[in-house]
Amino acid sequence: MALSRGLRCCQRVFSWIPVLIITSVVLWSYYAYVFELCLCKYWCFAFSVVYLLIFHVCFVMFSWTYWKSIFTPPASPCKKFQLSYSDKQRYELEERPDAQKLILVEIAKKLPIFTRAQSGAIRFCDRCQILKPDRCHHCSVCETCVLKMDHHCPWVNNCVGFSNYKFFLLFLSYSMLYCVFIAATVFQYFLKFWVGDLPNRPAKFHVLFLMFVALMFFVSLMFLFGYHCWLVAKNRSTLEAFSAPVFVSGPDRNGFNVGIRKNLQQVFGEDRRLWFIPVFTSQGNGHYFPLKNRSSESQNPLLANEDMWEESDDGSEEGSLGESL
Repeated sequence: MALSRGLRCCQRVFSWIPVLIITSVVLWSYYAYVFELCLCKYWCFAFSVVYLLIFHVCFVMFSWTYWKSIFTPPASPCKKFQLSYSDKQRYELEERPDAQKLILVEIAKKLPIFTRAQSGAIRFCDRCQILKPDRCHHCSVCETCVLKMDHHCPWVNNCVGFSNYKFFLLFLSYSMLYCVFIAATVFQYFLKFWVGDLPNRPAKFHVLFLMFVALMFFVSLMFLFGYHCWLVAKNRSTLEAFSAPVFVSGPDRNGFNVGIRKNLQQVFGEDRRLWFIPVFTSQGNGHYFPLKNRSSESQNPLLANEDMWEESDDGSEEGSLGESL
């Protein structure tokens, strides 16, 4: 027990290493750009002021979105998806697997659950003892079930899911903008470095490494950001792109695809003025998502109204469906 606890503690400490690497690179880039380039008069005063203003806007938005991606806790299913004491006793005392599946099916009838396991059974997490909502998966690193889990990202040391997916996308976009701005403004001095016209000062090495690091990160981020833009347009998570969600009718990769406009609104919200600001504006509460084929919803009387299981006006998670349960 003590050994496993010690290993777990070491794992948690080492999991912050990728975050420290990114933070160190960004802090160095801030020092190199601001103090070694702008304040050392590589540019004229007017250019330095303009570049510093734009640079700090990019730096603040990058830092803000990175912070939100790291420290926004992953959302977990609410208590309605946990087994009650009596249901848990029935499930544990029942030794026949088929009978256990029937117990879960009976409980799931009261909940907005439409996806199934590969075997066709109700998706149940033995570790968390909950019925998994649609698009919910258990993260072995975070040791919890995460709503609309996309993936566990070591670079933010957090699960990317319903609660922080918008922040993660903005982090990628502002990271690209940060790299592009640095590369674009340093490029002319990078050329001078190669032809030997740059003054022999320590800043010339910062110019070389700024250009190299900015381009390297931009290329890697460009592919990752493009992939996630495609996922948003299709309304898929990374896990769903590799393994199609299974419904009663069978697997369907486009089961949650309700059109590009509505897909974007699910992640960024309806107010476009807030799309590029790292504040939570995603629709719903992560327990229920509209389906491409609405016929299956009509089979459940609790979901006859499409507004059910949405957040209520007072901000509570359960909404009208939660009250009916």
